[in-house]
Amino acid sequence: MSFSENLRAATSTTWHAATRHRFVGELWAGTVDDAVLARYLAQDALFVDRFVALLGAAVAGADDTEARLAIARQLGLVASDEDDYFARALGRLGVTTPAEPLPPTQGFLDLMDDARRSGDYGVALTVLLVAEWLYLDWAARPDAAPPDWLHREWIDLHRGSGFTAWVDLLRAETDRVAATADDVARERMGEIFRRTVDLELAFFDAAYGDL
Repeated sequence: MSFSENLRAATSTTWHAATRHRFVGELWAGTVDDAVLARYLAQDALFVDRFVALLGAAVAGADDTEARLAIARQLGLVASDEDDYFARALGRLGVTTPAEPLPPTQGFLDLMDDARRSGDYGVALTVLLVAEWLYLDWAARPDAAPPDWLHREWIDLHRGSGFTAWVDLLRAETDRVAATADDVARERMGEIFRRTVDLELAFFDAAYGDL
């Protein structure tokens, strides 16, 4: 198996719990409670600024022109399509002020900041890889999409040929960088991968909280 496949296999229990989470099932069924979705999206919207900054760090750190251009194109999509969805969805759900970050959200914000400040392309790639690959996994079901745009568009943002190609690029780049990294760097990437998967599961759990 490749480096990225080994990391996913090593975190399979947590990965499966996240991609088969109650939230994912209810989102696909179109039955997720508005209060749950509002909390989830309000927290997720807090990532946009740091995620764009992390993508920018990956653009700067990339040592391959094709990869640099692909990451730059994805940065533009996040800053347009995804940001537009948040504005419309949160407006419909009546969320008018920015949320205070819950502990898993703050953990993610700190992780992205640490990865960006590190100046380490492999670390930035690893955080991006988990964030995008795990979402592709739960969004790529063959089921019929829910009829309400509020649910359907969030799924559609994380599947399809374009998003799949993006995740494939992140996997290939992570594997390429790991192949020439020393043991210390590879272990650091592995620890970051595990930490990010743990945060993904905690983030889904937090959408329900005490509701």
